[in-house]
Amino acid sequence: MEPEAGGPMTVGPPSGSQRRRLALAGVPGLVAKGRDFTRRALRDWGWDETEASEDTLLLVSELLSNASLHAHGCRELVLTADATVLRIEVHDGMATPALRPREPQRGVPGGRGLFIVERLSDCWGTHTYETGKAVWAEIAASRLA
Repeated sequence: MEPEAGGPMTVGPPSGSQRRRLALAGVPGLVAKGRDFTRRALRDWGWDETEASEDTLLLVSELLSNASLHAHGCRELVLTADATVLRIEVHDGMATPALRPREPQRGVPGGRGLFIVERLSDCWGTHTYETGKAVWAEIAASRLA
């Protein structure tokens, strides 16, 4: 786990913008590893004792699971934080954008991942690029403080 710029990690609320990246291509147990990585970042930033921190861990789990199940696997988890927002990005190997969720059907398994992401995040979306996409979700820093 290292910051984007390669310098030392800071502890306490993010001053300026901080980015942490975790490579996950071919990594077994990537959901658990992504949650642990996120939990450490939240603790470093002083954002680990709130209800929204639990929402953040669930968002990470859902985004990583969706990439693993529906998008040719997960390549990378990126957390970007500043004084206003925490952005979670999961990069995968499929350029097809994630679709807005429909209301899940009662009694039918599956189909709730993006619905959960939409409900727990302040906003979410996708960014496609030549070799894949990033599905991202944001949580206001005020909810985490």
